[in-house]
Amino acid sequence: MRALAVTNPSATGMSPRTRDVIIRALGSELKVDVAETTGRGHAADLAARARADDFDLVIAVGGDGTVNEVVDGLLRDGVGADVPRLAVVPGGNANVFARALGLPGEPIEATGVVIERLRSQSERAIGLGRVEADGIRRWFTFCAGFGLDAEVVREVERARESGARATPALFARTALRQFFATDRRHPALTIEHPDDAPDSPQGDLFLAVITNTTPWTYFGERPLQPTPDASFDTGLDVFALRRLGVVATAATLRRLFAGTAANNRRAAVLHDQHHLVVRAARPIAMHVDGEYLGEARQADLYDFPEAIAVVA
Repeated sequence: MRALAVTNPSATGMSPRTRDVIIRALGSELKVDVAETTGRGHAADLAARARADDFDLVIAVGGDGTVNEVVDGLLRDGVGADVPRLAVVPGGNANVFARALGLPGEPIEATGVVIERLRSQSERAIGLGRVEADGIRRWFTFCAGFGLDAEVVREVERARESGARATPALFARTALRQFFATDRRHPALTIEHPDDAPDSPQGDLFLAVITNTTPWTYFGERPLQPTPDASFDTGLDVFALRRLGVVATAATLRRLFAGTAANNRRAAVLHDQHHLVVRAARPIAMHVDGEYLGEARQADLYDFPEAIAVVA
């Protein structure tokens, strides 16, 4: 089996020594080529080349951003039988996708689980989502976000470029600052689900999170579950806020930690959607899997069942 390990040397949760141990362990089981990323977009290019070169397996060694880029590269030319299988060794801060696959958050322990699954040929095909907006086409593994959610991602990325570490404290500080900085009086978003309920748009929304699995993210070790019924085996789920007042938002956060989000005056929840259209009255921030994409006034989101085979 020919495998390519795409490693991110800047991954926040992995030291160079740990990465070396992981590569040696994988090399004891597989014929592994190793490629280190050098900047944004490089992991996607490496994965696309692995598909063109008929690799059997691509292993993303890094955080959710590395995984997202690898998936985006593997599917650059669309879903197909020639797409290499995907394996993940988590090395980031949250590792949402890896944990959704049932992997431990600790990278060496996760490597052991991946090797066991490879030996037993354990794999599954999972569904993915894709965003199309203003010339951007980007796959996502666990979530896409619009509005305040994406603004927080943007500001965290800026802080990391200035040398800050991606810790839960950084996300908390940034989220609090953006909450009070954003426009909390004039909702800009509308979500349409034309294929399933064309006459039932969700309007006057401040933020929207579209999920492909649960949880949406973690705060430390605590999962946030705005869409507890989301699954790799169903379509896309939606969680959107109708209110951003301090009291209403605090109540919503309590429900997210409890995994009991539901339609009410504060929030809209949709399950198992196959095509969604997000429209904005003004340019709105957006991200996929915690990677900031920029601003747009409209985005189409699609569900792709069994888009990729993963070692799981």
